[in-house]
Amino acid sequence: MQRRQLIVTGFGLAALGPLAEATAAPPRPAARRVNEIRARDGARLFHRDWGEGPAVVFAASWALSSEMWAYQVAHLADAGFRCIAYDRRGHGRSDAPATGYDMDTFADDLAAVIEALDLHDVVLVGHSMGGAEVVRYLGRHGTSRVRKAVLMAPVTPYLVQTDDNPMGAPRAYFDATMAQWASDFPKWAYDNTAPFFTPQTSPGMIAWLRDQLVATPVPVATATMRAVLAKDLRPDLAKIDRPVLVMHGTKDASAPIDMTGRPTAAGIRGAELKVYEGAPHGLFLTHMAQVNRDLEAYIRA
Repeated sequence: MQRRQLIVTGFGLAALGPLAEATAAPPRPAARRVNEIRARDGARLFHRDWGEGPAVVFAASWALSSEMWAYQVAHLADAGFRCIAYDRRGHGRSDAPATGYDMDTFADDLAAVIEALDLHDVVLVGHSMGGAEVVRYLGRHGTSRVRKAVLMAPVTPYLVQTDDNPMGAPRAYFDATMAQWASDFPKWAYDNTAPFFTPQTSPGMIAWLRDQLVATPVPVATATMRAVLAKDLRPDLAKIDRPVLVMHGTKDASAPIDMTGRPTAAGIRGAELKVYEGAPHGLFLTHMAQVNRDLEAYIRA
């Protein structure tokens, strides 16, 4: 689509000559590109910066790296957007300091990416835990640099069951899961792969994503999960004053829609909930074509 638009524009300028040049809009200022982004505590945050146009920043899922967004970045960059995906501290090619594994610091790290690249009118896209980081960023840093947000299968607003959060899961469930990680993280990953995908997902795609997961150090995986469990983000939802799209599948075993997606959309004024029938937690891969079309349409609107 973008390539065709460029051809048409170029043809029109060639045909109109000096008149078109005189009336053409002034060029955009060059986007700021940096080789290194540092968090407030000095930790280096690796990022991928691909494409030209309005900026979209991607926050990755728990225990996954920025590479998980490869197919969304490829689609949106071809459609005329600048796509920035970064590795959470401790993940992928970012530094793995011994501290900073809490939701406030993760939100500050996202702020560091946005500020280092001097982004404005940005669209934030977060999957799973990445959605929680987007929500905490908006609650903690405000929305002055943000145009829209997309929360894909988010683990918001609060996963732990309490008296006023009966849809959450008992804390003992999460503690038992983390105990499995402490003894054999790869086995847990292999045993729990199937619900993340659909039966039609290729073995190669499954292996590609699972390799990212098991490459995450166990102490980091555990610390990040504890950070999510420790933070009730319901107050942050009420602070969001930008358009938000919540994308969630009905077969999500990791973050059931009634526990996360629906309450998240209900807690944000004016938020739109798009339900994907039969989609699991990994809908960004299993329902890739539809998700990419919906992302592009929402970002353009």
